[in-house]
Amino acid sequence: MCIRDRIKIPKNRLRKLKTFTLAQKPYELENLNPEKINNNLIDLCSNDYFGLSRDKDVIKASYEISLSQGLGSGSSRFITGSRPIHTLLEAELAEWLNQEKVLLFPSGFQANIAAVQGLANRNSIVIADKLIHNSLLVGIKASGSKLVRFAHNDLKDLENKILKFNSAQKSILIIVESLYSMEGSIAPLKEITEICKKYNVQLLVDEAHALGVLGPEGKGLSFDLSDDITMLTGTFGKSFGSGGAFIACNSKIGEYLIQTSGAFRYTTALSPALAGGALKSLQKIKNNKEWGIDLLIASAKWKKEILQNFNYPIKGESQILSIIVGQEEKTILLQKHLEKNGFLAIAIRPPTVQVNESRIRLTIRRDLNLEILKNFTSVLKTFK
Repeated sequence: MCIRDRIKIPKNRLRKLKTFTLAQKPYELENLNPEKINNNLIDLCSNDYFGLSRDKDVIKASYEISLSQGLGSGSSRFITGSRPIHTLLEAELAEWLNQEKVLLFPSGFQANIAAVQGLANRNSIVIADKLIHNSLLVGIKASGSKLVRFAHNDLKDLENKILKFNSAQKSILIIVESLYSMEGSIAPLKEITEICKKYNVQLLVDEAHALGVLGPEGKGLSFDLSDDITMLTGTFGKSFGSGGAFIACNSKIGEYLIQTSGAFRYTTALSPALAGGALKSLQKIKNNKEWGIDLLIASAKWKKEILQNFNYPIKGESQILSIIVGQEEKTILLQKHLEKNGFLAIAIRPPTVQVNESRIRLTIRRDLNLEILKNFTSVLKTFK
């Protein structure tokens, strides 16, 4: 019996791939799906927080790099795939984040797997926040380490778990995200680093959704705590509007990854075009330090207006907001209601979130104006 015969996915949880292309307005997508309700939709789903994927300067930089260094790299960094743009982007990121070493990866999923495997093995215990991303869970499984989970952002539970396993004569790795993608909640990183120092355990922080937006000048929530964090990961597919990802760490760990990480050694290197776009985005983020603050101010307005006009709880302390509907079926109905009225906001359901925690996840971006917010809350009011 093959695996597809053993795993039965309920019909109401089967997902369909949907296709969109860019519309004229920077915040709109054209719906290309045959069952579409509306042609053009205001995009409230994208993680392209600053709209840099459509930025002409970023696109131009990506194009120019592809002409001089290739659209693709053609092989791994250990063969002929290492390009000048890779080493330049790594150096610029390392300086910006005050890190000794940065290594590029083709995707955030791949970087997270490499990060976990670089810090844990079958003799390790990994204590992870209950809400960490699937890529980190896959990395834990691949490392062969024992997984222990602590309640989301619960410092007491984290410390209790460390105390329980600290005498097991095994190395301990703590894994958290600085900003959680489904909750929009922020980790108490300062307190977490203090606990890790107290018990002399390693700490891995995934900065995917925070980088560019949160922390001093958008440098992430780990920046002021970098001396107490073993390793951090970040991605270019969100606020940078490009693609690919990276690991940042000290030189010793970085060299260890170069020599031992299959996820780094045995993969085609990040596309030079994407690296060129990411570098231009980094320069724009550095030159527009107010972007992150402005985005958080706008997000707070969205949260306030939704709470005042819609009788459902809303989670989120950042540019990620979640309207908690609860029932799957009702959440899907709300998604369809929004789409009918010109808004693309996806229903997030189990197994991505817990049963009775289904939600409409919103990502607030720099190009969303207050008129859009006004129209959105008007549509919410008409949902029955």
